Amino acid sequence: MPVTSQQLIQWKQQGRIIAALTAWDYAIAQLIDAAGVDLILVGDSMAVVLGYETTLPITLEEMLFHAKAVRRGVKRALVVVDLPFLTYQESITQAMHSAGRILKETGAQAVKLEGGYPAMVETIARLVQAGIPVMGHVGLTPQSVHQLGLRQQGKTEEQAERILNEAIALEQAGVFSIVLEHIPADLARQITEKLSIPTIGIGAGSYCDGQVLVTSDVLGLSAKQPPFAKTYTNLRETITQAVQNYAVEVRERKFP
Repeated sequence: MPVTSQQLIQWKQQGRIIAALTAWDYAIAQLIDAAGVDLILVGDSMAVVLGYETTLPITLEEMLFHAKAVRRGVKRALVVVDLPFLTYQESITQAMHSAGRILKETGAQAVKLEGGYPAMVETIARLVQAGIPVMGHVGLTPQSVHQLGLRQQGKTEEQAERILNEAIALEQAGVFSIVLEHIPADLARQITEKLSIPTIGIGAGSYCDGQVLVTSDVLGLSAKQPPFAKTYTNLRETITQAVQNYAVEVRERKFP
């Protein structure tokens, strides 16, 4: 049976841990869905796969294109799509239009928005009221890279209190889950225990209700990855070696 946003909330109550990964195309989505992940995020982290240095340049059209491909490859997992930078911050109307396009055109079941400041909470509440499932995201928010950098957030008492209050406000606005990125494990534990919706950690320790990583990091495809990621295989090395072997055989007329 396909995973739903409401099912994730039930799993938190049951103590069932949620496994999530990102995807950017049909082939990867099909593989990780068949392998049993519960949630697939078409994240704007895909910007790096497309050759951008940050997540900021990626467009809504690019997200729509790749989300459609991902959705075609998924049978079970819940598919969530990031709204890219400046496709939802300008106004509630803009956010409604962007989120609506994602659900209508891709078949994804939910969207994810970064930030928990008051204006964003209001935007999320309106989206939820319109029937659009929303996942929140606090802590390190990569779309704010020029403001926050890529360093860990929530290390000071003031920062930790702000992130906790943002998470509480997002739950009250109606999000079904919240990504906690690159914050101290103790803060993530406090947020997780405080909320009745699941927290999905990325670089936030082991106390969250689930974990998500960028799939290219997991597979060893990334040239450089964050310190909190874990590589389970080294496909960069495997692919490079395979291609070198192929090229040698072609040039030596050993293939075909």
